Parts: sequence; C-alpha cells; structure tokens
Amino acid sequence: VQLVESGGGLVQAGDSLRLSCTSSERTFKRYAAGWFRQAPGKGREFVAAISWRGDTAYYDNAVKGRATVSRDNAKNTVFLQMNSLKSEDTAVYYCATDLAPLRPAMRDYILYGMEYWGKGTMVTVSS
Repeated sequence: VQLVESGGGLVQAGDSLRLSCTSSERTFKRYAAGWFRQAPGKGREFVAAISWRGDTAYYDNAVKGRATVSRDNAKNTVFLQMNSLKSEDTAVYYCATDLAPLRPAMRDYILYGMEYWGKGTMVTVSS
C-alpha cells in the first residue's frame, strides 16, 4: 500500500498548514486513515484518525481544537489541517492506514499505530 504525504514545510508559530495524503490503493477510500508524527529525538505519536465516510474522527489532546482531519474519497486523499501551529508541532508527519474500519477506541491507535505507513512530510514551526 503506497501512501504519499505532501504539504509540509517551514512555517511560523501561529500559522496554519494543510497536509495531504494520497494513496495508490484504490480501496483506501473504504477504510479509516490516520495521521501520526515523530518529533526529533522522540517516538512516533498519534495525531488524528478518520473513518472512511469522514463522519467520525479522533484527535489527540495535543492537537484537539487546532487540527481537523478530513478526506476526499473521490480523490483517494486524506487531509490534516493544522492551525495555530506551535514549535512543539515540529515533527515528521506520517499518513497511515490499516485498510480496516475505524477502531472503536482511539487508544488502540495511540498504543498500536496502524499497519501501513507513508514516508512522511516534515513540518518545522519556527518561533
């Protein structure tokens, strides 16, 4: 399963950024997808996940209220809109999927991640 992220870059604190994730897997649109991130020197952490219909989403407390995950299934693409960016948001952001329905508990993504991963896109927030 190929997942390709884009939209990262260098921004100022307080700015907004929209990340995109496109898959070549034609069934990607039928399954949940997620975003994770890994800050320099730290482990990978859950950011957000969305159901295949886009009607249910989970957010980690660190980004809740500042992030919106969405998808355009016609384009096989998932988005992560991040607002009011902080220096602590600096990380490589990864798109992921299990090719499965959204799990009923967000903690499963926090603990176990997902199965298929993109290569990531770097977001650097300068203060």
